[in-house]
Amino acid sequence: MKEVRFFVITDPHFFKNALGAYGDEYEAFMDGEQKCFAETEAISRAVLDDLAGRDDADIVLIAGDLSFDGEKESHEAFSRLLHEFREKSGKRVYVVTAGHDMNENPRIFTDAGLGHTAGTKFDELYDYYRDFGYDEAIAFNREHLSYVVDLSEDVRLLVICNDTAEAKHCTYDDEFLRWIETQAKTAQQDGKMMIAMEHYPVLPGQPVFALIGDARQPQSEKLIDTLADNGVHLIFTGHMHNQSVNVVQTAKGNKFYDVCTGAVIGCPAFMRLVTVIDRDTVRLESIPIPEFDWDKKGMTGEEYLRVQFGRMIRTYIDCMEHDPQRFMRKVRIKPSPVLETIFRRVGRKLSRMTVGQFTRLLFVRADDAVENERFVDFAVDLVRAVFEGNQPYIEGTPAGDTLLRVFRRLRPFFKNLKGTDGEPLDFYETFKHTVGNYGIDDYNAVLKF
Repeated sequence: MKEVRFFVITDPHFFKNALGAYGDEYEAFMDGEQKCFAETEAISRAVLDDLAGRDDADIVLIAGDLSFDGEKESHEAFSRLLHEFREKSGKRVYVVTAGHDMNENPRIFTDAGLGHTAGTKFDELYDYYRDFGYDEAIAFNREHLSYVVDLSEDVRLLVICNDTAEAKHCTYDDEFLRWIETQAKTAQQDGKMMIAMEHYPVLPGQPVFALIGDARQPQSEKLIDTLADNGVHLIFTGHMHNQSVNVVQTAKGNKFYDVCTGAVIGCPAFMRLVTVIDRDTVRLESIPIPEFDWDKKGMTGEEYLRVQFGRMIRTYIDCMEHDPQRFMRKVRIKPSPVLETIFRRVGRKLSRMTVGQFTRLLFVRADDAVENERFVDFAVDLVRAVFEGNQPYIEGTPAGDTLLRVFRRLRPFFKNLKGTDGEPLDFYETFKHTVGNYGIDDYNAVLKF
């Protein structure tokens, strides 16, 4: 077969800036956001201009959350931008929509405070994006806005959406799984290699994400088995704004890879260049997003997005002390007066601690190299590394060994830890492989099926 190359970007969260992204309410909102808001239009234009000038590939996949939060004018503007990109570059574009693309009452921010603008229903998304996959499809499931297209004579793309007009982030019912299975079997019968794209990861990007309710496709094991056992061994995903590559093997012995790519509008901001070398081999290369036209206060784009990420984590820690109710809402813990008191006290302590002082509370020794580091600074770097991938806190490093001692100390208190799909999780192993990457390179790798 001939090599096929394409780009993957995820989560552009395009927001038409003129709608309103400024004021005190906006700044308060952005204190807790990983992704940018006002800057998204500028970033999308820079990314598409960059891709238009690249001759590495003539196909672009966009893995969901096309708009910031379903604003009608954002969809109109982003659709026009995609049309302009296609006419300018001659490249083909295939999209999948996701939860942030449907909202009947999206918010905007102005000097007058929080406001709202016209939103978008699920059924309206077809008209905005019909030219970017739907109308070219050789198979189309209108209920789920899911479809199949041929990328080349040898490679076929299955695009899966887990939303419907009735609900977001759905568990796939048997009927839809049968439709997916039919497409996979048809590809085999036609002699095609099939790959897939969905917004939600089907494998947790990092092991700890198994504890977060909307971090992956619900009951994803069924989808993995349906795909991998019918010849589809690779899916491209987004949603969690993290950079990761994970693999699992089905009970029948078939490999399945989930390649999640960082959002273009938040740290880590990367695109992927994918080369399908043959039916058993795919090469991944990661490309940082280009510089974008915005007042970045003298910083590079990468630095600017990193600062926003750090702002989010510092806000969370600060809220533990000064606004515990907001903290609990952000981490999806049901607020209560008792927990409010606990988090307030914990937050006050953490904001003043060093790493060594924190570990001594658990009767654990911190390595000399990190003992005097401020806990908040350490936490910001740690959480950012989890999202950036290739996490450096591995066994044999000062920070890694310190964290592993902490995890061993805490392990007995979490004997019954379970993921959101009910699977048992070993606390130590879950967090060991969350803070340190012992597996596939999350940026540049060759995947073998």
